[in-house]
Amino acid sequence: MDIAEIATSEYIEVDADERLGKVRSIFDRENPKGLIVTRDGEYVGVIGERDLVRSRIEDDTKAGVLMKSAPRVDRTEDVREVARVLVEGNTKVAPVYEGEALWGIVTADAILDAVLDSLDALTVEQIETEDVITIGEKAHVGQAINRLREHGVSRLPVVDEDGSLVGVLTTHDIVEFVVRDADRQGRGDRRGDIDRMLDLPVYDLMTSPVLTTTDDESVENAVRTMLDNDISGLVVTTTPDGDEVGGVLTKTDVLRALTFTEEGQMDVQITNVALLDTISREEIVEGITGVADKYQEMQVHHAHVRFHEHKEKLRGTPLIQCQIRLRTNRGQVAGSGEGYGADHAFNIAADTLERNVLELKGLIADEQYRGQLLRKLGEL
Repeated sequence: MDIAEIATSEYIEVDADERLGKVRSIFDRENPKGLIVTRDGEYVGVIGERDLVRSRIEDDTKAGVLMKSAPRVDRTEDVREVARVLVEGNTKVAPVYEGEALWGIVTADAILDAVLDSLDALTVEQIETEDVITIGEKAHVGQAINRLREHGVSRLPVVDEDGSLVGVLTTHDIVEFVVRDADRQGRGDRRGDIDRMLDLPVYDLMTSPVLTTTDDESVENAVRTMLDNDISGLVVTTTPDGDEVGGVLTKTDVLRALTFTEEGQMDVQITNVALLDTISREEIVEGITGVADKYQEMQVHHAHVRFHEHKEKLRGTPLIQCQIRLRTNRGQVAGSGEGYGADHAFNIAADTLERNVLELKGLIADEQYRGQLLRKLGEL
């Protein structure tokens, strides 16, 4: 399936020199999935809602400062490849070209709506994110923003002192509050207003009750819930009426699932490829394949590698966090690590991943592999 019938020629466009204050107002008024940014009539990038939340840039700053590049796609491109572009570009919208001319846009929602009927074969458990980042209901909004930014996520399940689910705080909630507050306060210096907002408790902004799903729910039903309620994710609970957080399922998780290859083959997907300054995509694929090939009984169908840059640097090289998650015939297994430069971070994450793979397969307790493991340890 290609995106010829999925893409739309109706989109919102802003100039790179437009004020961010006006961009925030557009998000509040139109509720778009993203904006196309142009300069002198030519496409230069996109601005997503999450980008606005991650930035505390003043309203008078030009939109071009906050935009990011989203790879252009052809109007007849395969839907799986477009899903990959959206995930790896960490965006919910991409510019669609017909030849050399900007024709329109394609959004994550449009793709999910088009493939909805084919998602009944997947369960939430197969593609959810199990390593959940939560926040307490009494934490400050400023802490929540830092956590969203640090972990590169768009939502935080909110829990009470007992760890029970009481709400969810999303980037949309924060953007909506900031824009609404700006409209009420009017123009001018709003630094005091921003500080006041950052000191608010999370429960003042969170959404409650929370829309949830369970591990055994079909992805089709979960996506229908997201689309019907215009939200980008669901909290996964251990029981239908439970309050224990077991995971999170987002539209990005579903888009990533669309890129999965046929059983027995491994597909490697990388998020934030712009950080690959000291390692290539080919080296990453080779490294993960090397781990997978050691344990043939575990078939790896899909690998997701995510890089995140911290502010800290060592002699000009940024501290990078790397997370690797494998989807296998024995469930999910992950590994993470931090290092200066993408190469260092990936190698540490890959070592952690291999240790977790060993634990998953139970090699230590398996006599068949005991000799192999001892030889491996002897080489250290």
